[in-house]
Amino acid sequence: MSSEQSGMNLKEIKELIELLVEKDVAEFEMERGDVKLHIKREGLVAATPVVQGAAPVSVPVPPAAAGGVSTPVAKAATEAPKDDDADLHIVKSPIVGTFYESASPGAPPFVAVGDTVREGQPLCIIEAMKLMNEIEADASGEIAKRYVNNGSPVEYGMPLFGIRKA
Repeated sequence: MSSEQSGMNLKEIKELIELLVEKDVAEFEMERGDVKLHIKREGLVAATPVVQGAAPVSVPVPPAAAGGVSTPVAKAATEAPKDDDADLHIVKSPIVGTFYESASPGAPPFVAVGDTVREGQPLCIIEAMKLMNEIEADASGEIAKRYVNNGSPVEYGMPLFGIRKA
């Protein structure tokens, strides 16, 4: 039986590991169906998940993710918006996933730089673990800046849009 049939796939495990590394979680255990996942990190040693049950799976964490910030996504997530953005309200990603500017390929973007938005209006979609999560504006105003390109990976807390409040 593959891990996908039993409730988890490698992509889900990898995303979970990335989130745990970002949040600096030392130990994590989860059961889904007949799969048991136990991840333990010690110091700068890469986390190695051990999956027990009918579908043993081991996914190594790259040393860069465990020891320091060296990937472009991780660097972007830790950088603060530039000084010229100080007057902007920053809409940040609430989850780790993939940024999409529209509801489907070929559809017009939810918003563009220069558009006026109101609180609660959809701005984008972030796909996480095969779920499409609509991200809404948490302030009203004009979209002054978009920090992420369509189809790019995003991290928790990463700036998505800058809104100049009206």
